[in-house]
Amino acid sequence: MQLSDFNYELPNDLIAQHPLANRTDSRLLELRPDEGQHVQLVDRQFREILDLVKPGDLLVFNDTKVIPARLHGKKETGGLVELLIERISGEQQAWVQVRASKVPKTGSIVHIHNQAGETFDVEMIGYDGRFYEVRFPENVFALLERFGELPLPPYIEHQPDGEDAQRYQTVVAKNPGAVAAPTAGLHFDESILQQLHDLGVNHATVTLHVGAGTFTPVREEDLSKHKMHYEWFSIPESTLKAIEETKRSGGRIIAVGTTSLRALESQAISGQSSGETNLFITPGFQFKTVDCLLTNFHLPKSTLLMLVSAFAGVDNIRAAYQHAIQQQYRFFSYGDAMFLRRLETTKL
Repeated sequence: MQLSDFNYELPNDLIAQHPLANRTDSRLLELRPDEGQHVQLVDRQFREILDLVKPGDLLVFNDTKVIPARLHGKKETGGLVELLIERISGEQQAWVQVRASKVPKTGSIVHIHNQAGETFDVEMIGYDGRFYEVRFPENVFALLERFGELPLPPYIEHQPDGEDAQRYQTVVAKNPGAVAAPTAGLHFDESILQQLHDLGVNHATVTLHVGAGTFTPVREEDLSKHKMHYEWFSIPESTLKAIEETKRSGGRIIAVGTTSLRALESQAISGQSSGETNLFITPGFQFKTVDCLLTNFHLPKSTLLMLVSAFAGVDNIRAAYQHAIQQQYRFFSYGDAMFLRRLETTKL
C-alpha cells in the first residue's frame, strides 16, 4: 500500500478545538463485525462502552503524563527560538525539535526565558538528522516545570490555558515524560472507571512516553522508506501477568489508545518489557496481544491511521471515517472515539 491510500479530506470545523464539558460526553463509533471482512457502523455515546465490554476483559491504559515540553528562548544573535522536547535522554539532556529562522549551530548556546523574566542557557550538542540534542544546566524536569509550556497539538489553535492543563491529561496519568497525551484515555473519568470495575472489567497500565513525532505526517509515498520515530515504553510485570491470566480465562485485551497497543505489540515481538520502540504498524501486520482497540480519529497520512487500518481493515476504516465526517463527529485529540475489534485476517 502507498501513502495516498491513507489520505482523506476533513472539514476544518470538525477538528475539536476544546474538550467537551465532561470527559464522557463524547461520541463513540462502534465498528461491529458483520459478514466476512465487513463491519456495521453503530453510532453511540461514549458511556455506552459499558455495553461493549464484558466481565473478565482487561483494559490497558497508558499512564504517561504530559510534561510542559515547549520552551521559548533566543539565540546568541538575538533571533527567537522555540524548542519542543521530543524525548528526554538523560537527567540533563534531551532531544528536541527546533523552530527558528535559522537553527543554532552545534556548540552554540540558546538563552531560555519565562514570563517571570528568569533565564537559563542550554547548549546545542548534536543532531541525528531529525532532532537536535541539547544539554541543560540542571535536571530537565525541574527546569521544564518552571519554564515550560504545555505543548498542545499543532492543529489546536488557542494558547494553552487552565482547562487544557487539566483536560489534556488522562485521569490515570502518573509518569511524566510525554509530549502529547494518549488521547483515547481522555474519555474516561473516575466514575466510569468505577462502573467498569463494578462490571468485572479489569484494568492495567503501560507507560509509553508519546513523542512529538506522533504528529509528523508520513512523507514517503513508499511506506517501506518511512523512518519511524523512537518512543520509550515500559510494561510492569503485573500487567504482563494480567494479560496472561485474561487470555487464559477467555477475556479480551482492550488497548486504550494506539500507544498502549504499540507498547504491548512491541513487547510481544521483542520479549523486552521496557526500552525504546519504533514499531511501525501497517496493513498486513500480525497482531499478537491486542483484541480490541479504543482510539480517537487520526490525522490524514499519519502512522496512526495506518495502524488502525491494519487492525480493523483498510476498507472498514475508510468507510468509518467517511461516515464520521457525514455525521459530524469531532476529530483528533479533543474529539470523539472509535471502538474497533481486530480482524483475524486484514483485507489489504
